[in-house]
Amino acid sequence: MTPLVSIIMGSTSDMPVLSKAAQLLDDMEVPFEMNALSAHRTPAQVEDFARNAAGRGVKVVIAAAGMAAALPGVIAANTPLPVIGVPIASTLDGIDALLSIVQMPPGIPVATVGINAGYNAALLAVQMLALSDQALAKRFSEFKDSLSGKIVKANEELAGIKYKFKTN
Repeated sequence: MTPLVSIIMGSTSDMPVLSKAAQLLDDMEVPFEMNALSAHRTPAQVEDFARNAAGRGVKVVIAAAGMAAALPGVIAANTPLPVIGVPIASTLDGIDALLSIVQMPPGIPVATVGINAGYNAALLAVQMLALSDQALAKRFSEFKDSLSGKIVKANEELAGIKYKFKTN
């Protein structure tokens, strides 16, 4: 299989956040790869990855990083592919990483999801890919439809909770 999505983490300590992204891609039957690359410790490898990802068939990159969080921006600077940045809460509750990723200079966009939101990054990647893949679009639509079921069930459970002054 050729990976359509590349999940890149600055360190394997980011794996708990990105395992949710990997599981969603797996559930949606989207081929993906996972690698650890560091903008500061392996800059040549990051540049090589970014310059060659599209030629290998990758369509979307999910890049997660904490602290200075340069990885998503460095990848975006070196590839024509869309890059989704995932700020990791490693210091300053992840605010430092969020600001580093979201404040890209003009011409180098990085789509950015919330702190530790690897799951949403994978959903965004699936949405992008679904634009040109009808089977994936159907799976994504079914997933979105299933979300309402969780709230319906939650309301049923809440209805069973009794308080003296609760009116519903």
